[in-house]
Amino acid sequence: MISISFVSLTVLLLNLVSVSPTLASPQYGSLAGLSAREWNELIPRLNQVDPPNPPGPLEYNGTKLVHDRAHPFKAPREGDIRGPCPGLNTLANHGYLPHNGVATPSQIINAVQEGFNMEHGTAVFLTHAAHIVDGNLVTDLLSIGEKTKNTGPDPPAPAIVGGLNTHAVFEGDASMTRADFFFGDNHSFNQTLFDQFVDFSNRYGEGFYNYTVAAELRFQRIQESIATNPQFSFIAPRYFTAYAESVFPVNFFVDGRSTERKLDMETATLFFRDSKYPTDFHRAAQPSGAEGVEVVFMAHPIAPGRNLDNKVNNYVLDPTSADFNTFCLLYTNFVNQTIRGLYPNPTGILRRNLIKNLGFFYSGIADAGCEEQFPYGRL
Repeated sequence: MISISFVSLTVLLLNLVSVSPTLASPQYGSLAGLSAREWNELIPRLNQVDPPNPPGPLEYNGTKLVHDRAHPFKAPREGDIRGPCPGLNTLANHGYLPHNGVATPSQIINAVQEGFNMEHGTAVFLTHAAHIVDGNLVTDLLSIGEKTKNTGPDPPAPAIVGGLNTHAVFEGDASMTRADFFFGDNHSFNQTLFDQFVDFSNRYGEGFYNYTVAAELRFQRIQESIATNPQFSFIAPRYFTAYAESVFPVNFFVDGRSTERKLDMETATLFFRDSKYPTDFHRAAQPSGAEGVEVVFMAHPIAPGRNLDNKVNNYVLDPTSADFNTFCLLYTNFVNQTIRGLYPNPTGILRRNLIKNLGFFYSGIADAGCEEQFPYGRL
């Protein structure tokens, strides 16, 4: 059986990807061309931030009006960043996150709790997982979408600091409403895929999206990617995020006053297409994570794997990938392989902030039975 506590804590775990850095001015871009001496000289001129401890749980964690006068919808302006997550996009459009789409981990943790009632440990774990790989650890800033100079100059490659649009990190193949990276735009709303979302809701949910619909649509999207994407990859962490992504609309986009866990299509359209709260929207009635994942997975179980040899319909299982029974492998690989690969020899402020963020990251799963890893030592 799947451990729901593990699943709810692993939905945004990241893995290492290859991104070609672009050499630019010291104000922006990868500084991979700089020597260690030049990097150390630049560090003092950056906006160095000593990352604070994560915010605590909500004082009141029941349902309440979140589309209120203090949080009206404001469409993105030119230059504002939005990304592959309709939930984060909505929070930025309603002012729970900075409107420009660049935020600190603390701002994101507060926002997902306040705006959607995400469970506290899950919020801390997921946010710091994303930040360690895609954010700027010196300035403590993360883009919810594309790479931007607004997070500050990058540490040297192979660090990414690419924002949440980076393929196979936050974003991954077989999304419900975004196309696979292989086909081009992997982060914008895709009307054709959303039409399929609506069709499956009509066929399996009597016009509503629920866990039953989620199970059928998740399986369909996996099969479509196997059949059309020669570079399809469905291993950890995407293996976990895909299933969690399937239940999030039920857990977070349904009005908290409702006693039925089903999402109507008008509300779904507002969130997925417009990144907008419905009028008079109330957040979930209790802190939530990835409840329902077991239902989705068990309907059509599939093991981690990928299409090999750049061929479609060539899905081969990957026994080295973590699955729902090996959560601690996912955690240790993330820390000892992914992060060490991105930051092989950090020093000074960068090392300090890595150690602190890895500690925050682990705090979200401290009760999961995994041994904490210290790849850069302790402070």
